[in-house]
Amino acid sequence: MSEIDIRPARFTSPEVQLLVADALGDLSQRYGGTGDDTPIALDDFEAPSGAFFGAYLGEALVGCAGWRAHGEDAELKRMYTSPSVRGRGVARRLLAAVEESARAEGRKRMILETGDRQPEAIALYTSSGYERIEDFGYYKGQDGVLSYARTL
Repeated sequence: MSEIDIRPARFTSPEVQLLVADALGDLSQRYGGTGDDTPIALDDFEAPSGAFFGAYLGEALVGCAGWRAHGEDAELKRMYTSPSVRGRGVARRLLAAVEESARAEGRKRMILETGDRQPEAIALYTSSGYERIEDFGYYKGQDGVLSYARTL
């Protein structure tokens, strides 16, 4: 099987938007509703206050993740890998690319919001050095919300 290539991607591109729709579908199955109602502007992932990355298997987009400014922090958003490539380290490589990008833009900490019905995401974040913090985002105060941070 071909090697996975992590590279910058435009959040507004049709291929990224299709994968984001898959991610939201996955979240919807886990939590109901639309999956995630967090407001995201199409330009949230533009430098210098954000970046977005894709994981490609050949020319096929099989994963994505980005960061956007959240005060002085960088907030991880839209982390997703297609079921066909799970278990191959794609999410860990995406996370590393996002963290490096945020660090290069002077961000000192990565924060994120996830939920208690995403055990694989929780395992990735905790094994990558993320620690629980006070809930901060759109879902602050709601049942099942888990917020994490890691110093970059």
